Amino acid sequence: MTASCGAEPLHLRVNGRACSIAGVPREATLLHLLRNDLGLNGPKYGCGLGQCGACTVHVDGVAARACVIPAHGVSGRAITTLEGLGAPGDWHPVQAAFEDAQAAQCGYCLNGMVMQAAALLARDPDASEARIRSELSGNLCRCGTHVEILDAVQRAAFRMRAKVNP
Repeated sequence: MTASCGAEPLHLRVNGRACSIAGVPREATLLHLLRNDLGLNGPKYGCGLGQCGACTVHVDGVAARACVIPAHGVSGRAITTLEGLGAPGDWHPVQAAFEDAQAAQCGYCLNGMVMQAAALLARDPDASEARIRSELSGNLCRCGTHVEILDAVQRAAFRMRAKVNP
């Protein structure tokens, strides 16, 4: 995957695939690179300030706000977007639980909620309701589906614990 221009290429791993992208401007954000250069539409542009969570991705397994991360700041790192978390027929437990709980209304916050929850449950599959609420508190949902979102994350945690401790 390449973009035009003559600057030194940016090397990173996106959703398990090695990418080398030339001509990335110094001021470009990771969100811009993912959406515009790589065509990945999971991360959304929301506030542009890292406060709403719509742009959340994983950088080396840690949830991060792509709208405020310089693209060149992730050179050599592993980036996972919603598209790389799971796929139809092989959903990540969080994606499957969101679908089962019908936890999306407009869907704009969905990327951030799923990515933040997946990062939390990877670290702590025994997360309490209070911990889940705290972890998701920085992700905004304007439709008010917080109850369904909380239910989905708790379902995913249960499924992930059951996989680990059958």
